Amino acid sequence: MVNFSTLILSSEESGPGGLFDIGATLPLVGIQFLLLMVVLNVILYSPLLTVIEERKEYILTNLAKASELLAEASNLTNKYEQELSSVRKEAQLEIINSQKIHQEILEIEVNISQKYIDNLLDTITKDLTDKKVIAFNSLDRIVASLCDEIENTLKI
Repeated sequence: MVNFSTLILSSEESGPGGLFDIGATLPLVGIQFLLLMVVLNVILYSPLLTVIEERKEYILTNLAKASELLAEASNLTNKYEQELSSVRKEAQLEIINSQKIHQEILEIEVNISQKYIDNLLDTITKDLTDKKVIAFNSLDRIVASLCDEIENTLKI
């Protein structure tokens, strides 16, 4: 490799300015730089910045719409939850009322059945009592006739 110090020594000029001679090239390079910057700005950076700005606006509008939809969904959810709770309360009240009505109907039917069964038992009991009386009367006559026969047989 080339020795660095020899490179520096060989680059020295004997004229004015030395290593960093400021001549006509420096303003030319500056103008080239500014011109390249303007051209790149017009050709590359401006369209890129407009696309980035459009995308930012698109994202912001979509976020705004999403937040509106989310708020609307929240409102609808609250509304339907309130309606659901009121319908549940109404259904519970209706169930309680129907249970009361069915309980009353059941009590009425039980009372009617109980009265019918009581009347039937009374009728059956009277019937059995009448038959018992008839049976006792007929047994009394039979026993009396048997007693008479036994006495007649014993007398003979």
